[in-house]
Amino acid sequence: MPDPFSLSVIVPVWMEAAGVEDTLRALAPLKSAGHEVIVVDAGSTDGTAELARPLCDRVVISEKGRAVQMNAGAVVAKGDVLLFLHADTGLPSDALEHLRRFTFSRRAWGRFDVRLSSKRASYRVIAWFMNRRSRLTGICTGDQAMFIRRDTFEALGGFQPLPLMEDVEFSRRLCLVSRPYCIASPVTTDSRRWETLGTWRTIFLMWRLRWRYWRGESPESLAQAYRSDVRNA
Repeated sequence: MPDPFSLSVIVPVWMEAAGVEDTLRALAPLKSAGHEVIVVDAGSTDGTAELARPLCDRVVISEKGRAVQMNAGAVVAKGDVLLFLHADTGLPSDALEHLRRFTFSRRAWGRFDVRLSSKRASYRVIAWFMNRRSRLTGICTGDQAMFIRRDTFEALGGFQPLPLMEDVEFSRRLCLVSRPYCIASPVTTDSRRWETLGTWRTIFLMWRLRWRYWRGESPESLAQAYRSDVRNA
């Protein structure tokens, strides 16, 4: 039986040749069920777009910037529900079942819980706190595979073209429409960023950036601080 809704999965990528095929192959069951997968490439020079093209419904070439790329994918998407998925994140096997339930709810948007790919106990603790914080605040980060009804996305004008915190900013506006629909079945996101920077350094960096954002500092200056910290890792 076909799903009572249509889903568009939008995957923003840049220089993801090493992993984009695995990411898209994992989405094959959604495509088989009649849903749409759109890859938005920001001019990668490593062949990302070419590798992605046979495994998705459409490749869109966009200017660089995750917010800009996600908006570009939404413009061409055909689904009733838009789901934004990072290239290093995988959906749970029962994602469609949960998304069907979401469509029958009164919520305008939602997100999944998240877990990190590392099997270390400390990473399970980190994920627990990330999910707990999100449930308490209603704020979603990109790692949690945000999904939104198309009419709500269009009414709010999509993501603001920010270099950082575009997911937090959009969550704040979405919370004015409804609380998020929280799916406990987790997406799995690659823990390499945490492992590269170091667990505690990554935690401190993310909280420090969010604190500066809540205090009113511009996303542009926060993005510069983030890049500087990553380069010095």
